[in-house]
Amino acid sequence: MSAPEPADTAVEDTAAEETAAEDAGAEKAGGDEQLSGLDKAAATLASLLPTGAAAEDAGKPAEPKLDAQGRAYATGKRKDAVARVWIRPGAGRVMVNGRDAETYFARATLRMVMNQPFEAADRRDQFDVMATVSGGGLSGQAGAVRHGISKALANFEPGLRPVLKKGGFLTRDSRVVERKKYGKAKARRSFQFSKR
Repeated sequence: MSAPEPADTAVEDTAAEETAAEDAGAEKAGGDEQLSGLDKAAATLASLLPTGAAAEDAGKPAEPKLDAQGRAYATGKRKDAVARVWIRPGAGRVMVNGRDAETYFARATLRMVMNQPFEAADRRDQFDVMATVSGGGLSGQAGAVRHGISKALANFEPGLRPVLKKGGFLTRDSRVVERKKYGKAKARRSFQFSKR
């Protein structure tokens, strides 16, 4: 092993300096890319924030959604029943399909289901309700009217929305009758089986 020649050492030193310079340049460029990435993220975030009139609207409470007669309207659904509901300030009269709710929903349980949103929002006997409901049976119709009343209350007084949402009144109950399957008497009931 002989000592390296001076010319070879100079070439190696120059190559090492160039490599170090490239690494430093790459780190600097990478830092610039990271910085520009942060700038891009900040710009994107700034574009998502409301500006001007939208920023002013963000601080305001939601406006009630009322028709020309001062009523709030909503549609409620439950099973196969669909209810169209209008509410307005009043003495607590409830009309369902042109009949008094006491007559239409004769069972106390159905009336209790229908009035649950008013109880949860502490607005009993403060609104008159007019509802038209079709499809399904009485239980489904009472649930549909309840859903419609809840949505109409949220439209009339947007401040009640969190209370109604927490009680689960604004969520459409998605449970419906399970379909009948072939080879079965009903959805799950098997045909009668005789062993002998």
